[in-house]
Amino acid sequence: MNKKIYTALGMALLFLGTAGLRQAHAQTLKSQVSLTDLSAFAAAPKNWQLAATVHADMDKVNEFALTPGNGILVNKVDEKNPGHDLYFTLQHGDIDMEMDYMVAKGANSGIYLQGRYEIQLLDSWGTVNPKSSDNGGIYERWDDAKPDGMKGYEGHAPRQNASRAPGLWQHIRISFQAPRFDDKGVKVSNAKILYVWLNGVLIQENVELSGPTRGAFDAKESATGPLRLQGDHGAVAFKNISYTNFDKLHPTVSNLKYSVYKGNFDAEPDYKTLKPVAEGVPPMLTSNEVKLANDFLLKYTGTIHVYEPGDYTFKLSVPGGKGALRINGAPAVTAGGFRGAGTATLPAGDLPFELYYTKSVDWAKAALGLTVSGPGVREYLLSDGNVSSNDAVDPILINATENIILRSFSDLPGGFRVTHGIGVGSTEQLHYTYDADKGMIVQIWRGGFLDATPMWHERGDGSSRPAGSVQFFGRSAPGIAKLATADAAWPTDTNGTAYKPKGYVLDSDGRPTFKYMLYGSLVTDASLVISGAQGLHREVNIAVPVAALTMRLAQGSKIELLKGGYYSVDDQYYIRLDDGLTDKPVIRTSGGMQELIIPIQKKLTYSIIF
Repeated sequence: MNKKIYTALGMALLFLGTAGLRQAHAQTLKSQVSLTDLSAFAAAPKNWQLAATVHADMDKVNEFALTPGNGILVNKVDEKNPGHDLYFTLQHGDIDMEMDYMVAKGANSGIYLQGRYEIQLLDSWGTVNPKSSDNGGIYERWDDAKPDGMKGYEGHAPRQNASRAPGLWQHIRISFQAPRFDDKGVKVSNAKILYVWLNGVLIQENVELSGPTRGAFDAKESATGPLRLQGDHGAVAFKNISYTNFDKLHPTVSNLKYSVYKGNFDAEPDYKTLKPVAEGVPPMLTSNEVKLANDFLLKYTGTIHVYEPGDYTFKLSVPGGKGALRINGAPAVTAGGFRGAGTATLPAGDLPFELYYTKSVDWAKAALGLTVSGPGVREYLLSDGNVSSNDAVDPILINATENIILRSFSDLPGGFRVTHGIGVGSTEQLHYTYDADKGMIVQIWRGGFLDATPMWHERGDGSSRPAGSVQFFGRSAPGIAKLATADAAWPTDTNGTAYKPKGYVLDSDGRPTFKYMLYGSLVTDASLVISGAQGLHREVNIAVPVAALTMRLAQGSKIELLKGGYYSVDDQYYIRLDDGLTDKPVIRTSGGMQELIIPIQKKLTYSIIF
């Protein structure tokens, strides 16, 4: 099997890599937007309302079914009521924000940062090659003066389509840097989308915006502006909206002095007994002042100026050794094993600090790094950024350029490891992991196939992980079982079933049918990707019927039967059974969870849609 090694974008050293800085959450309290009423919004138009629950109709465009209440913000529109945009009272500059949202079938909406820069929200379910106008795209700018076909420009498509089906909740995280202006109001730097994560996948990173995107509420740019939700293109719902405003000045360091000591130091020494081999006054915190390749100790002293009192988190990177940061004589960070982090409660004002970095691992390159985040302060690099990230690992990514199978360990949430996992990749960019020890599909995902870095980098640990937007199906358990009573707990293993894996066979397109023995009968289990990569169609056959067999189709906190025969599982995916089945599924409660189960005699077919 060919291994493809790609340039690391999100795998850089946590403290110095730019992707790491953009992904990091500042240690500040998030502000939660209350959805008990509409007071967080400026004169909310009539098309915006609150609801307790929302369900989409999979067969009708822009159709939501609501139940009265609050907690969910809904834009409900139709042909007679096209709707209007919703403005928050919030005015923001630099901001990190996240929310859950749901789109109806065919719906179109958007999040306008400062009312001017749009992150597109769209029903892009099933789109294989997304554009800037698709879900998670940064919408294009527009110039009517340009020729036809060239009016739109500077749009940014998401890296991959991580979208879910209509009616399912999706989660988006956005980090925005506002444009900068000098004291005369002249723009000195453009706005930036530092990142967009959609359903657990990084889809936008470090995108510079030369100006407002199409649909901006005005053509001007400013240091602050209102947050705005598009409401004139389709039915969309939002919940769990939170944000962190970065409107405070970051701490600064000054009065720097350094000393370099030669030797292999296991711990910080008594400096009075040592003579430095170099010392001076540097322009910034950096390891570049050290002329020794290894076996040295670099010590800094200086002043850190804190504008606002509060809890500040520092991250210290000391490749090849150890280090520590003290502020006002108290420990802030102790870094062992190349890095460390710590939080210190600091008053406002000028505070003395000491920092040391001792290096003894000869293969690592010296690279001192220090970041700070705090109340209203996005994580900021206090040290020299022009250093290498020694132990960054280029991810080993496996693309499904053809239908493909890879066996590996698979780690599930909660610390569970599937030891007989088989990753099944498809050219339609929809993939799944099958547990051959249980006869269960344990996860399904859309986008990239597998990240094999933990399996193949150096000695590896035998595991791979999905490279797309994942839906987990809970802890691995037998797919089919006998229940002694209707309310008996679902078994956690295959003891007593005579379960025996029999491998798999491939069809002419390289797609597997898994085989195993259960209660003396051969079971075959095949899944095919639904057209448009909308989910999996699964067919399970039992060669010789076995009495009282039950198949568990889903487990979750909430399972509901919706219109059209769709079973919604935690509003995260759907189960749809084929018409004509003799037996009907049952929703039952067991062990504090709901389960969707159905008797299985000889054949069962259903779809997993997400």
